[in-house]
Amino acid sequence: MSSPAASPPTALPAASTNGVAPAVVSSGEATPVSELKNGAADVTAADYYFQSYSHFGIHEEMLKDKVRTLAYRKAILNNQALFRDKVVLDVGCGTGILCMFAAKAGAKAVYGIECASIAVQAKQIVADNKLDHSQLARDTQRIITIIQGKVEDIELPVPHVDIIVSEWMGYFLLYESMLDTVLYARDKWLSPGGLILPDRCTMYVCGIEDAEYRTAKLDWWSSVYGFKMSAIQRMAVQEPLVDTANAKQVCTSTCKLLDVDVLTVSRAEMHGWERDFTLRMERDDYVHAYVVYFTCDFSLGKDKVHFSTGPAAPYTHWKSTILYLDEPLTVCKGETVSGVMRVRKNDKNPRDLDIEVDTRLAGKHDKCSNTKMFRLR
Repeated sequence: MSSPAASPPTALPAASTNGVAPAVVSSGEATPVSELKNGAADVTAADYYFQSYSHFGIHEEMLKDKVRTLAYRKAILNNQALFRDKVVLDVGCGTGILCMFAAKAGAKAVYGIECASIAVQAKQIVADNKLDHSQLARDTQRIITIIQGKVEDIELPVPHVDIIVSEWMGYFLLYESMLDTVLYARDKWLSPGGLILPDRCTMYVCGIEDAEYRTAKLDWWSSVYGFKMSAIQRMAVQEPLVDTANAKQVCTSTCKLLDVDVLTVSRAEMHGWERDFTLRMERDDYVHAYVVYFTCDFSLGKDKVHFSTGPAAPYTHWKSTILYLDEPLTVCKGETVSGVMRVRKNDKNPRDLDIEVDTRLAGKHDKCSNTKMFRLR
């Protein structure tokens, strides 16, 4: 593969002067996933996962994500016919916001399960909003019940539920493996013909030009005050980056990687998968990285709701996941970059993901066939 230091073909713009913003757009400094965690060393990965959701700050960020929260509100309140007199389960209820939407939509009973200690505040929030007991029912039947504990360890006071709602999506859609918990709840409690919101998520990949970030954050390590620190550079380029990408940076077509039907997918399918991809170049440019993002669909009601976390979509707290190549590719318009993406849960910490990407290019200016490993942690 060619280096950015090599002279570009005359048909290409100079990689550092094409006027496109770097991957950091509205979120401040770009942040590798490993730096998002600041847990103490004396807790296990499982302990840290639940402890991290006990602090109000993470819930504030999610609640202020209007794309996320308003999508759920619209999918629930604009489809009240689905919820009227139904029993609803919220998996990972956090502050209880989805439980309260379901109650407002006319649910007969709502059970919110939350393992983190934010469940204590959720109970108080529900009571403060007078949704812990029905104000309209003929008796004092409880509408919302918050249960603290792991889904896999508890028993609901009812044998079945009619609807499961959950905000289970993570970075790269599948990071943190909360989908496993939703599928466990589905298999244990969801009635035949029951519904899950959202019901479908789809993952996509595209290629971007991002010379500015690479120069500032990755190539910088090649000479630090006159010393070579390429050993750090090799580490840095293996870290997936969670950040927004400017739509102007996208220089390839988009390819669907994964389609998740939450009503039918199995946990085994999500443990590990691989998909081929082909990206057609839309202009003469460099490809510095792959951008992986997802869309989310609530398609089971009359009023359907859709949102995207991609480069052309409004900001969400999920952002996108950016996978940088070891060296940029020099690609002409109409040429194709193809490959295979393999994703598996990490053996030591199943909430982390091991991502392996094969890249193939047989172009006019560049040829390559290689494999790169990433760890989303």
